Amino acid sequence: MSRIPGLKTRRNAELGLLAFAMVIVAVFGATVEANKYESLQSSFWVPAALLSILFLGLHIVVRIVAPYADPVLLPTVALINGIGVAFLRRIDIADAINDKLPPPGIFSGTGGRQLAWTLISLILAAGLLLVVRDHKNISKYAYTLGLTGIVLMMIPAVLPASLSEVNGAKLWIKIGGFSIQPGEFAKIMLVTFFAYYLVRKREVLSLASKRFLGVDFPRGRDLGPVITVWLFSLLVLVFEKDLGTALLYFGLFVVTLYVATERSSWLIIGLLLFFGGVYVAYLLGASVGGPFANFYDRADVWLNPFDDDQYNRVGGSFQLVQGLLGLGTGGLFGTGPGAGSPLFVPEVRNDFIFAGLGEEIGLFGLSALLVCYLLIVVRGMRAAIGVRDSFGKLVAGGLSFTLGLQVFVILGGITGLIPLTGQTTPFLSSGGSSLMANWLLVAMLMRISNAARGPATSGGGIGGVERPAGPKKAPTQLHGAMTEVIKP
Repeated sequence: MSRIPGLKTRRNAELGLLAFAMVIVAVFGATVEANKYESLQSSFWVPAALLSILFLGLHIVVRIVAPYADPVLLPTVALINGIGVAFLRRIDIADAINDKLPPPGIFSGTGGRQLAWTLISLILAAGLLLVVRDHKNISKYAYTLGLTGIVLMMIPAVLPASLSEVNGAKLWIKIGGFSIQPGEFAKIMLVTFFAYYLVRKREVLSLASKRFLGVDFPRGRDLGPVITVWLFSLLVLVFEKDLGTALLYFGLFVVTLYVATERSSWLIIGLLLFFGGVYVAYLLGASVGGPFANFYDRADVWLNPFDDDQYNRVGGSFQLVQGLLGLGTGGLFGTGPGAGSPLFVPEVRNDFIFAGLGEEIGLFGLSALLVCYLLIVVRGMRAAIGVRDSFGKLVAGGLSFTLGLQVFVILGGITGLIPLTGQTTPFLSSGGSSLMANWLLVAMLMRISNAARGPATSGGGIGGVERPAGPKKAPTQLHGAMTEVIKP
């Protein structure tokens, strides 16, 4: 995209925010080493410096190929990613001290692997920005992406438990020492398909049949897509044994449907269908067991976490209780980076990284981290409002909601708000699948925000179909967002 003189790109602001984020990461790492070793190691600055170089490389790519992209997205995600790498290295240091070993190398342990995954993730994000110069072009492959997403999501369900199950949830593909969580990539593909489908069907899905309690409900024959996705989500709940994944996919479709049609009745129908299905699955798990037994066990742990039988049995509430104790120990301000005991929390590198961080940075620190996530979601929604085509609006809105819902699902499980799930914390948890998929998500948001904030072009057709520039298009303003009206 060529730059327009006088139209600010805000890339220098992005660079300044990125430098500030890396200073915070460096201070976090230095505090960890000061608390664990009572002095700073000579290489304490190296992880933060390497991260700075990696993020600077992506910043340069953004400056060249997406000059009008939102300047807040990259620094905010870089801060969360950097804190995740620093905290995982903090756990490696604790393991080394416990085993009476020298300090871990920069590329060793979980923190070193996460640093390597960050490099790969940023390369993928830069590649997406370089290849996808116009987000509307992706709509050409919507059905292919949708089918691929469904296949990726169902592969773990049909694999033997030895190749797919971790902590009771069948979400992985494990081959030798290599493992991948395909559902992380499937969510981006399904967002694209849902957006493409709903842009074309929204007029039909917006039609009202009956009005009840002031809400216009859709026609019965239009419920087919929602019922289909609902049944598919229940199959995920049954065969993959994970409430969080089922909630993520179904919630994504219903919210995207609401955004496309502006009918609150779809939200009501979606909530009734989902919670009704979950309640039936809970009752079936209590009575007949089988594929519903795992969900019933997780729900029982959630309802009775401090029960002695639950706490002491294998797969019981020990993990949840330890996480709650860690959060309680942190209090308002935390014990300080490196001064807590996160190793008492099972899976602190993965599902329960929020609990381990909460002990050391406290409620205020966790609140700041959650504000960063909220900021990403809000800026993604702003891109959705500002972009000029309906396909881009639904993709950006769907991706933003997906990220926010995933954070809610994992944090809700850790705090006891909902049953525990197998979801990972975006950009924080150890693992390459989640990190790569979420960086691709952010790259797509940056591409769409570049179109939203940049100069208008002759494109901007519905669902990726270009319209020729001419008198048939007239810009108008609807609720503060530029849209297009086709004159008859």
